[in-house]
Amino acid sequence: MKSTRINYLVVGTFVLATIAGLVIAVSLLTGRTGATDRYYTVFRNVTGIDFGTRVLYEGFPIGQVENVHPFDEDGQLKFKVDISVSEGWAIPDDSNAQIAASGLLAAVTIGINAGRSKTSLQPGSRIPSTEAANVIDAMSSLAIDFSRLAEEDIRPLLRNLNRSAGTVADLLDEGGVAMVDDLRNVITDVGDRVPAIFAEIDAITGKLNQSADRISQVLNEQNIQEVETIIADLGTASRNMATLTREIGETREAMDKLLIDIDAVVIDNRPDVDRSINSLRHSAESVARHIDAINENLEGAARNLFEFSRQIRQNPSLLLNSGTPPRDPAAKK
Repeated sequence: MKSTRINYLVVGTFVLATIAGLVIAVSLLTGRTGATDRYYTVFRNVTGIDFGTRVLYEGFPIGQVENVHPFDEDGQLKFKVDISVSEGWAIPDDSNAQIAASGLLAAVTIGINAGRSKTSLQPGSRIPSTEAANVIDAMSSLAIDFSRLAEEDIRPLLRNLNRSAGTVADLLDEGGVAMVDDLRNVITDVGDRVPAIFAEIDAITGKLNQSADRISQVLNEQNIQEVETIIADLGTASRNMATLTREIGETREAMDKLLIDIDAVVIDNRPDVDRSINSLRHSAESVARHIDAINENLEGAARNLFEFSRQIRQNPSLLLNSGTPPRDPAAKK
């Protein structure tokens, strides 16, 4: 009876030890063996991320993913990943989290790249994130781009090259020999003309040198000083012209004021001016009406004056009334 109890005690102890070991193993596997701090980060793509995904800090495991749920941020669908980290683990506030895998067949993890800041994030805050570079997606996209390039660019290019090669072959079959002969003749002609061309180049170079010498002679120190003097005189003339322009402007303003004053005087004395103009018009009309009589009187007076002067010349004594006028030879006897 006593041995049976001992057996039961041993079996029970073994079972309890097995259960305790299983609990410890599960705790170790899940990474939840002690107190933790909660953080979160945000990604646009969470492929391979789920509850229990390991969180590494510079490659060292410090926690796991607790929850993943979508939310809307600035009109875009993103995913909030809640993670638990060993309590007291300091994460600089300029660190960043990134989804990564150590190999093509390795499990996906969230790696935290340590920053250089001396300030640590507070538990519950957001860890800045960087989107992961998915090699498989990149290779797939590259394959699609290559396929599109082959379909849209390379094949049409090959067809054009084949067509062009056929055209060139036809051209060579029809007139290729004549074209080669013409090209040979052109090359020979150019070769014959090369010495003459170089001679012309030498002559042009000599003329350019002569022109350069003449320009150097023209641009001597004396001429440069004269040019500077002319430029200075032009500057003085320009300043004088500016002064004259300003004075002309002032004179124009004075003339404008004078015209305004004259206009004011004319406007103020308009009735007198109108009366003067009417009187002048009346006098002119009166003179016009009597101009014929005036002309006749003037003509008679002129004749009398002429006769008077003639008689005085012939007999000056008429001025003293002591003689008679001489007889006019043209008068009738």
